[in-house]
Amino acid sequence: MTTHTNKDTTVLCILNTVRELNQLQDMDMILDSTLYEARQLSNADAGSIFLLRDKELQFSHVQNDTLFGKKGAGAAQYTSQSIPISEDSIVGYSALTKEVVVIDDAYNIDPALPYSFNSSFDETAHYRTTSILTLPLLTLDGSLVGVMQLINARDNDGKVTVFSEHNKTHVPIFSDNAAVIIERSILNRELVLRMAKMAELRDPKETGSHVLRVSAYSAEIYERWARKREIPSAEIRHCRDIISLAAILHDAGKVGIPDAVLKKPARLTMEEFEVIKQHTIFGAKLFTNISSEVDQVTYDIALHHHEKWNGKGYPGKVDDDLDAPGLPMTGEETPLAARVTGLADVFDALCSRRCYKDSWDLDRVYEEIRKESGESFDPELVDAFFEITDILEAIQQKFQ
Repeated sequence: MTTHTNKDTTVLCILNTVRELNQLQDMDMILDSTLYEARQLSNADAGSIFLLRDKELQFSHVQNDTLFGKKGAGAAQYTSQSIPISEDSIVGYSALTKEVVVIDDAYNIDPALPYSFNSSFDETAHYRTTSILTLPLLTLDGSLVGVMQLINARDNDGKVTVFSEHNKTHVPIFSDNAAVIIERSILNRELVLRMAKMAELRDPKETGSHVLRVSAYSAEIYERWARKREIPSAEIRHCRDIISLAAILHDAGKVGIPDAVLKKPARLTMEEFEVIKQHTIFGAKLFTNISSEVDQVTYDIALHHHEKWNGKGYPGKVDDDLDAPGLPMTGEETPLAARVTGLADVFDALCSRRCYKDSWDLDRVYEEIRKESGESFDPELVDAFFEITDILEAIQQKFQ
């Protein structure tokens, strides 16, 4: 029988975790899982990930057991913050030098060092940062993807302590592997956004910010709905991962709509509206060769995100060839992912300016969504929607 040392066991656990991480599709879920697993490995109370964007480090994910607990970061997740790659900050220094930075006491850093600790978050959140482990996220060729920062290692009694030699050895092994997966997820997200941009190029009303908002709204609405139903966490993470990615392509079928209709700077006639409705069919046809669960969910969303709970949406039930609309699709006959994305899409449309209308203020938007509960929208999803309006508004601000 083979005997494993603690070091061997830890490395084996890291490899198993990396294998599970590789099963995820959406960038946000990969960041969430990466940070969670790194914190588990080091028993850290909190942490954040910054991704490299336009030669700066953009805040992309945060977790904090003390401040957020099991409920998650909520609106704080969508804070807009960028940090220069420079010696001034701890994460900036780690990105610049591509070195791991270990700090035992954030409030007692050697003044001879070029970086300093920014205590503004601690002051605002009434938190106390002590130990910090900051790691550059580097790909196999040494390219920088971002920086992960872990905060406040804890001992077995839950008391804050310094990061151990064990942490300093094994967390970088995990972060190096995770960086490769994060890079893949970024490229995957960019590819999906390019597909969405085809519709944007055709339709000036559709923007990259719109699809990112709809994706984020959909993920958050689904998660709150699922938690209210006490669906197992593993299933929630799996479904959220897929919905977040698939919702980006909800209007991909608009590439097949004639410019005269799609770019008309006024309200559509009844005949023109019948033409625009075909974008659901065209979108579904892009994903008829279904080879994965992501394909299936994207197909469902593209085809059915304009259905209504009362059956008055479109296209309704269609035949296998997607050639002709059939009977109305009501209630839970519409796939869940499409019901979620449909609510998210309408919310964003009402909040956005169009050539034929101004943007609505939030009170008016919320009133309309309440009114349409049980008519256009699944009442349970509407209930979930109104429990996370702070998160939805934070998403609006992040993806303006």
